[in-house]
Amino acid sequence: MNIVTLLPFIVLIGAMFLMTRSAKNKQRQAQQMRNDMQPGSGVRTIGGMYATVKEVHDDTVLLEVAPGVHAIYAKNSVGAVLSDAEYNHIVHGIDPDDEDATDTPVVPDDASSLTESVDADGDSADKAVALEKADTVEKADDAAEKTDAVEKTDAVEKADEADEADVKKIDLGKDDTVAAATSEDDKRDGGTDAK
Repeated sequence: MNIVTLLPFIVLIGAMFLMTRSAKNKQRQAQQMRNDMQPGSGVRTIGGMYATVKEVHDDTVLLEVAPGVHAIYAKNSVGAVLSDAEYNHIVHGIDPDDEDATDTPVVPDDASSLTESVDADGDSADKAVALEKADTVEKADDAAEKTDAVEKTDAVEKADEADEADVKKIDLGKDDTVAAATSEDDKRDGGTDAK
């Protein structure tokens, strides 16, 4: 046999060897990463879910997928073990490069605390509580007024419907007598109903 005819087969076997070698290296690295998991580290599953490791067993991992919600996963389902900074950035939105992130106050649900000035006496908290109570009372009054208006509207609509029903009954009574009279005439005359 000539070496030129064997060359394609040698190249093919060499390519297969290199591909399987790199795949084995990736598998070994993934297995090492899964074995190095510690409780408290953040992980991403192969399905794309982010969770915190609570317990590590031989073949399984207990993950906290939400506060107070735990689930048991196979170790092979862990796709990546994330660093704390990366996990906090993805899950909690905390940017590790932003030094002012810890100093920035949390935005309140209502804008009332953003518009009032802070007094030296500390009366702003009392004013905020008073404003919240006033808002609550106003909302309750508005809700009561809306309820009364809806009930009045419903009562008026029901009364109108009752009046229309009475009118229809009266009208139907007149139409029924006319229809009965005409059907009897048709029967006498040999109409279709007589057959």
